[in-house]
Amino acid sequence: MITLTHRYRIYPDATQEQTLIEWMEICRGAYNFALREIKDWCDSRKCFIDRCSIEKEYILSCELKFPNEVYQLNNLPKAKIEFPKLGEVPSQVLQQAVKQLHRSWEYFQDRGFGFPRFKKHGQFKSLLFPQFKESPVTNLHIKLPKIGAIPINLHRPIPTGFVVKQVRILRKADKWYASIALQSDVTVPDPVPHGHPVGVDIGLEKFLATSDGVLIKPPKFFKQLQGKLKLLQRRLARLQKRSKNYEKQRLLVQGLHHKIDNTRKDFHFKQAHALCDSGDMIFMEDLDYRTSARGMFGKHMLDAGFGQFRTIVKYVCWKRGKFFAEVDAKGTSQECPECGGLVKKDSSVRVHSCSHCGYQTDRDVAAGQNIRNRGIVLISTVGQTGMETACAVDLPGTDESQSRQVAKSRNRVTRKSKV
Repeated sequence: MITLTHRYRIYPDATQEQTLIEWMEICRGAYNFALREIKDWCDSRKCFIDRCSIEKEYILSCELKFPNEVYQLNNLPKAKIEFPKLGEVPSQVLQQAVKQLHRSWEYFQDRGFGFPRFKKHGQFKSLLFPQFKESPVTNLHIKLPKIGAIPINLHRPIPTGFVVKQVRILRKADKWYASIALQSDVTVPDPVPHGHPVGVDIGLEKFLATSDGVLIKPPKFFKQLQGKLKLLQRRLARLQKRSKNYEKQRLLVQGLHHKIDNTRKDFHFKQAHALCDSGDMIFMEDLDYRTSARGMFGKHMLDAGFGQFRTIVKYVCWKRGKFFAEVDAKGTSQECPECGGLVKKDSSVRVHSCSHCGYQTDRDVAAGQNIRNRGIVLISTVGQTGMETACAVDLPGTDESQSRQVAKSRNRVTRKSKV
């Protein structure tokens, strides 16, 4: 069973757009009401037996059971009688808002922190249509219950053999999208190690450096538009909240953030496909970039989006039948890829020069070669470790490699995969 998600741009008219916005607000109210029931039940179990709180006290019957998902879903028909506004939204869409709350509650229960929060005005930005009798997508429109046909830009057709399982309508700034989940009852094996290996080192000095000598400069999408964003946010702070001018300015700020996000993601996908063009096995470092994002270079780390890039590379490799793996990142920049000797250097030194064997190359390229070597050791068996590297010069913005060496295997302990 394969599940794919394709996102398309849709263009609802003024009436349809206003209806979708009203449905989101109704679902937000149902979400907040269900969360209020959960919080009241939890607070009623916090009070001491022998005394009451000075500020407030939640007094509920001790026989009252926890308002779980089934209980709240069964109360929706009764709530529609008391609040007729709930009947305007399709019943399954309203149920998905309550289910979304309980997915958050289960997530909170699993990790022990992150209690669900109330949704403020405008924070509920999606509607999920979980079931369709027949495919709602045509070449020109997507048909939704109680809404009708909405024009859609089907920039890539629905793959043959896939059926539409559910549709999520998203609102980002002043733009609307349809995220369509597709399923097909086929089994696709995971890619196996084969072909030319490529080690990828990513960083702030160079966004991407491969073991073949490819160097890509960081585009810095957020930094380029930071001045314009600062101006728009300053204007927004001077307006009265919830006024018409405030909403117009808020959409401008959201639109700029959305533009930065789209350009960054487009760059990541293009580089991921370029990596798959240059090799058959892609190896990257097993790092937690959230830790680095809390440091002094946090803004630049978040601007580069290294975690998103690694996720996209992994997805593109699976889609194109390329092998992807993560290796231990410890000491990749302090080791010689040719002889394995230790070459200590701080961040200011951008050239790797080995005093043991005399090998010299760019620091980031050497790190990529170490990543490639560790990846080969990770997947190889005895007697199958030697592979010859090749030069890849077809990536955009690439420089020709100055080294063509044979990857030498060394026994190393790699980090265990996370369960």
